[in-house]
Amino acid sequence: MIKNLYLALVHSPVVNRNGKAIGSALTTIDLHDIARASMTFGVKGFYVVTPFEDQQALTHKIIEHWTKGIGGVINPGRKDALELIRVASSFEDACADIKQENKSPLVTIGTSAKEYGDSVSILEFKGQLNKENPHILAFGTAWGLSQGFIDNCDTILEPIKGKGDFNHLSVRSAVSIYLDRIFN
Repeated sequence: MIKNLYLALVHSPVVNRNGKAIGSALTTIDLHDIARASMTFGVKGFYVVTPFEDQQALTHKIIEHWTKGIGGVINPGRKDALELIRVASSFEDACADIKQENKSPLVTIGTSAKEYGDSVSILEFKGQLNKENPHILAFGTAWGLSQGFIDNCDTILEPIKGKGDFNHLSVRSAVSIYLDRIFN
């Protein structure tokens, strides 16, 4: 059983449709759907990474509504899922938090719809996850993680392939597909 996987939904540094590095705004549906997928597949923690203080405050407000407010009373399953969310100002902060929690080195994995020659398959990645070290799987919002971010990851997963040439899934769909392939 895999017990050492964390997720990060990265809002900066990501790229826009022109490939320019930007910071993107969060969407509440991503928080809900990724938290629910994380809970379903037994992910240890889900980090929302944004340097923007207003976006951090909004994330905390959403989490509080569903964990301490009426949302958690009405929907306890959603409460449990949203309790997995942690907010970090940077990916480095999220990584430091996980290293501190686990007292061991962390393996960083990027995702992209683009092909990279040195990407690893889901099967290879599953083999890595069975080792002791914690792993954090990073997903980019907007048009994906910046090249600099990808270059700093320990590894990158192969992209999800569809039937045709179009390959621009919503991030919440990509997370669910990857988690299903990793755990099943």
